[in-house]
Amino acid sequence: MYNPYSLENKTILITGASSGIGKATAVECAKLGARVIITARREEQLKEVLDILEGNNHEYRVCDLRDCNSIIKLIDSINEINGLVNNAGFSKTLPVPYINMNSISDILQVNTIAPILLLSGLVKKRKLSKGSSVVFTCSVSGLGKTSPGNTMYASSKGAIAAFTMGAAKELAEKSIRVNSVCPGMVETNIIDKLSVSKEQLEADRQSFPLKRYGRPEEIAWAIIYLLSNASSWVTGTNLIIDGGRTLK
Repeated sequence: MYNPYSLENKTILITGASSGIGKATAVECAKLGARVIITARREEQLKEVLDILEGNNHEYRVCDLRDCNSIIKLIDSINEINGLVNNAGFSKTLPVPYINMNSISDILQVNTIAPILLLSGLVKKRKLSKGSSVVFTCSVSGLGKTSPGNTMYASSKGAIAAFTMGAAKELAEKSIRVNSVCPGMVETNIIDKLSVSKEQLEADRQSFPLKRYGRPEEIAWAIIYLLSNASSWVTGTNLIIDGGRTLK
């Protein structure tokens, strides 16, 4: 059956694949025929994800993106791939007066530095095949739609939004496309760590035109579009997926 979104014969590396958007992306990529290499810090959770993937040729790698040596080992362990999903990241609510060197260093290392170094290393060692697609998980906050206490996270994602556009220009000559998805609020375990009540969360959900937050698989489907041949003329794009919230 004709399917321009098929990932048959593609090998996709996905970071932050032990939960949330990364896990959903791994599951959906496997359903569409991709061979998936999943990576995260926690081996037990990676094994659990590996067990639910369709097909039997998938692999996992334990990698701590806070450690540059771990990133180098991950790059060296990879053979040729056709797609990279730089998804790993975390959020920390901290008002501007309370930002310190440790907090900003931690979030920039995982959200900004690590994904850039991973892509750089894979390109340098020619691990990305001709026609490959790279997708970053960015955020609408990285495009300026931020909130109080979220400035540090927004800054880490804003750098990724800018890097996406620059890398797309540079890597086009190698036939490598670079894009990002910019989700609004998504129902992941990050929500559980927010310092707000259930009532406040529900009020926020109702502020979205579609009256709900996104689901991880809905972001995964957008990532798959950017990985697939259906988006073969798309590069340098920061794709907003937010249920219409930025319209307000």
